[in-house]
Amino acid sequence: MLLQFDRIAKDRTDHVGVEINAVVIAGWAGRDAAAIEHHIEELAALGIPRPSTTPLYYRVAAQTLTLEASLTVLGPDSSGEVEPIVVAMADGLWIGIGSDHTDRRAEASGIALSKQLCGKPVGAQLWSYADIEGHWDQLMLRSWATIDGKRVLYQESPVSSLRTPRDLIRRHTGADTLSTGTLMFCGTPGTIGGIRPGTRFEMELRDPVLNRALTHGYSVDVLPVVS
Repeated sequence: MLLQFDRIAKDRTDHVGVEINAVVIAGWAGRDAAAIEHHIEELAALGIPRPSTTPLYYRVAAQTLTLEASLTVLGPDSSGEVEPIVVAMADGLWIGIGSDHTDRRAEASGIALSKQLCGKPVGAQLWSYADIEGHWDQLMLRSWATIDGKRVLYQESPVSSLRTPRDLIRRHTGADTLSTGTLMFCGTPGTIGGIRPGTRFEMELRDPVLNRALTHGYSVDVLPVVS
């Protein structure tokens, strides 16, 4: 899957095309046991079983990735989750923002299946991980959902609530980096008010040290379920 990104580093900016050949979703990636339990409980309220261990790593097809500003889903039971993403390239690791948009009805039957059913929106800008790794815990994640016509704050948390990308990579590969062409979703904080669908999802990863933000948003277009 070829994606086009604008990359921003301290010493340069560029525009690159990246062939993504593997997508990994790190689930249950919280750093704090209480935060993990909160997310497990809010999913359990939807009938989704507890994980066998944490974190878990799910694989989905690279073709699920999209940079588009709209996402078409089947049925009314899906929702977004803001996550940092890490993209491995020949010259190092790059950080972006994405949404692990998931079909919650299907998730009750099988989490791995539900991850594959929905497209995975990602933003078009990336930051050099080397530029922010030293102050990673100061970054903030936020998302907003439009629900019943109202835009509401849906998630808000410092990334210190999640394991660092480096930690997740080590637990997954046993090394400090990913294979070139791999994109990893790095976990999500709990929601404000519970998991629920919306007609639009917006997300932000803010760096208060370098005074900048990665943002992306998309509308959710629902196809009817015909029996």
